[in-house]
Amino acid sequence: MGAVAAYVLARWVFPQEFLRGWFTDVLLMPAALPIFLWVERKLGLRKTDGVPSGREILFYFVAWSVASEVIAPRLFSSATGDWLDVVWYGVGAAICCGVWTTSARGSGCRGGKGHERESGL
Repeated sequence: MGAVAAYVLARWVFPQEFLRGWFTDVLLMPAALPIFLWVERKLGLRKTDGVPSGREILFYFVAWSVASEVIAPRLFSSATGDWLDVVWYGVGAAICCGVWTTSARGSGCRGGKGHERESGL
């Protein structure tokens, strides 16, 4: 929740260039991934609400990087592709992995199935 609040504040409440650049790029994974995984769980596409696996984090990292930096600039004139954004998405993904792995003391972010925990988000 903290990442979502920080993203909203940086993106729309305090839209200075400093915060809208790399800061929001780093926050993309910590803010959006839990929401996407919760939707997957509600749709029956994910079996647990546990720590995401490394494969899940990698999938969303690649999907968002391609969508934001390759596809969006071709569809929207206001969008620009920037390889440095992908680096910042990766930093956010690494932070997610580190926080989730240490907080769950499980096998999340190491590939495989992730930490099994049956609770809601």
